[in-house]
Amino acid sequence: MTIAFPRAWLAIFLWLAFSCSTQHSPNKDMINLLQTVAESENVPGNAFASERKKVFYDSLLQVASTYPDSAAASFGLGNTLLELGQEEKAIPLFEDLLKGLPSFLMDKRQLVMKSVAIAYLRLGERKNCIYNHNGESCIYPIANKGIHVNKQGAEKAIELYTSLLRYDGSDLESRWLLNIAYMAAGGYPKEVPPALLLNLPATDSSITVKPFQDISPRLGLNIKNMAGGSVIDDFNNDGYVDIVTSSWGLQEGMHCYINNRNGTFTDATAASGLKELTGGLNMVQTDYNNDGLKDIFVLRGAWKGKYGKEPNSLLKNNGDGTFTDVTVAAGLLSFYPTQTATWADFNNDGWLDVFIGNETSFGGESNPCEFYLNNKNGTFTEMAVKAGCSVIAFVKGVTSGDYDNDGFPDLFLSTLNGKKILLKNEGLANGGIHFKDVTAAAGLSNNVTATFTTWFWDYDNDGWLDILVSGYEFNRSLAWYAAEEALHYSKSHSGHIFLFHNKHDGTFEDVTEKTGLNHIAFSMGGNFGDIDNDGWLDFYMGTGNPQYASLVPNKLFKNIQGKRFADVTLPARVGNLQKGHGVSFIDLDNDGDQDIYIEMGGAYVGDAYENALYINPGQNNNHWLLLSLQGNECNRAAIGTRLKITFSENGNKRVVYRDVNSGGSFGANPLMQHIGTGAAPIIDEVAIQWPGNLSTQVFKNIPADELISIKQGVHTFITRRLQPFNFNTITPNIIDCFPVTKASKLF
Repeated sequence: MTIAFPRAWLAIFLWLAFSCSTQHSPNKDMINLLQTVAESENVPGNAFASERKKVFYDSLLQVASTYPDSAAASFGLGNTLLELGQEEKAIPLFEDLLKGLPSFLMDKRQLVMKSVAIAYLRLGERKNCIYNHNGESCIYPIANKGIHVNKQGAEKAIELYTSLLRYDGSDLESRWLLNIAYMAAGGYPKEVPPALLLNLPATDSSITVKPFQDISPRLGLNIKNMAGGSVIDDFNNDGYVDIVTSSWGLQEGMHCYINNRNGTFTDATAASGLKELTGGLNMVQTDYNNDGLKDIFVLRGAWKGKYGKEPNSLLKNNGDGTFTDVTVAAGLLSFYPTQTATWADFNNDGWLDVFIGNETSFGGESNPCEFYLNNKNGTFTEMAVKAGCSVIAFVKGVTSGDYDNDGFPDLFLSTLNGKKILLKNEGLANGGIHFKDVTAAAGLSNNVTATFTTWFWDYDNDGWLDILVSGYEFNRSLAWYAAEEALHYSKSHSGHIFLFHNKHDGTFEDVTEKTGLNHIAFSMGGNFGDIDNDGWLDFYMGTGNPQYASLVPNKLFKNIQGKRFADVTLPARVGNLQKGHGVSFIDLDNDGDQDIYIEMGGAYVGDAYENALYINPGQNNNHWLLLSLQGNECNRAAIGTRLKITFSENGNKRVVYRDVNSGGSFGANPLMQHIGTGAAPIIDEVAIQWPGNLSTQVFKNIPADELISIKQGVHTFITRRLQPFNFNTITPNIIDCFPVTKASKLF
């Protein structure tokens, strides 16, 4: 194991030398490099290299001469088979282990019983939720069509968890999973022993939310893969958004679906050149070369420690339906584990730069964060040390925004080290871009806890950006914490959401308790949008961790007039129990309300799951506005533009503020802004402050319920109404490939 990694680096060096001296397509070079890296990671010491671990445990089992050795090898092999999705092979191994374990070794028996119980529960999920997937599969609480038809796995899990709880009634993990198993078998709540029943959380009766429906299978968008990212945006400039997803496994390629503008999608994965570009736990869109076409930045290597030295990819949108990997040519090739980056014009020169948050794992080698300034010619220069942002931490999320309204975008980082880091952009005062760590001065150094998903947003529409960050500190499976919350036992901050309100003076106030957000989430992915067009931003979080026992629901929170948040997961029917990652809010059916697309799946091949598209049924008759902006002097994608939307609702003047960006730190919304305007059919005023020189344009008496396209410096706008679809009446039409044609220009 100690030799394999240096050999891999020798292979990478040889690849670099070879690619510089021979003529290959850029995509082929990256494909070859990714294959080389994948081979270097395929060693037993890599916790996620399950195939190699299987060979390793098989070999141990063959040579084991004593019972303890054979038992340890069998247990390791059984859990590795679970990672590979081979539950039917794992279960006999665990059951044989149980037969051989003396009854007085109860701690060991409990360990094995938990493994066989989760194996049976997962077998039930595979035979029902995966092989016979439908829109209600694994939605918490499991009910209706989500109840398993083949109940064998769930019923065996009930038997085992009941035995575990008979021995240890304080085992909250088993208690949570017992209740989930009863749901899957159709016996919740009536058949659950009263002493073991976990009641569903109470819902706020003053808040009405109509249930969403997962229709991804109907549209062919239920891509099944491991954890990954999602970007929904208009990649061919026809006004209709397309979908690109990735998967963290270096054996799984990206997916690309082009919107046919009639309620169907074309599978353009192969034709786009993305099929063989593997890996990518997260992605974000950009327009790095200001050509008006949205490019994609793919992030790789997170969680893998020394085995995560995977290259990121900058994928240039060629405007003809294809993408080309230009990572090396752009000067962005590096080998640090990451899953998070943010694009903004940090020096206000009209070109987008990128900050990459890298992971320095506990006890591992140093992997400093990177900061690349755009050279305006398709290349970048790394400036992190000089710019004062070469942070060394276990970074999990980064977001950019101008929190102090000085015209320069700042940075916020979440980390597993317990630190939250706010970096103030000091501008160009000293001859070059520079950041200053103002975490303590801003009042953000309290509540030391591991954190993950994060973003800047203006949740209360006061014109100042606030910060949301989700806690991610745990020492048990997430099932334990879910049971604690259900029983109102939890007094810790493990997995809690934190909301920091901007006080307009450079400091923030922790308003988590005040706004009702003292809930656990353990969010990995997340994003924000406006599900009912009331002008207040709501948010949705994908939850979980690699452990199979961490079956906890994804969560949706509704913003109540900027004063508090209500957990509306249950009535909205979006609480998928599988692992949730990249999240995108988008009105995909063009009916005026935002839907939610989420990339699902875990860290192992056996934990792959189908992505979900939750269609919003329409919560009310509120109005909305779509704004598509194009920069001229500022960056072409208009990232960082500040919007002030003024309208009258029921005789009251209201103001809504938005920043143009892709939303959260894991998953990407379109850069086209969807803004709810409540009961107002006419917007009194749209004020646009462009980044860079901070020039402002004002447009008055804008019609609602339209797509408004505005170009910087042009004093007229283009109005367009997108074709609405009713996905329930459209015959699915996923085409395998599409003709490569030059993309039409929106402007």
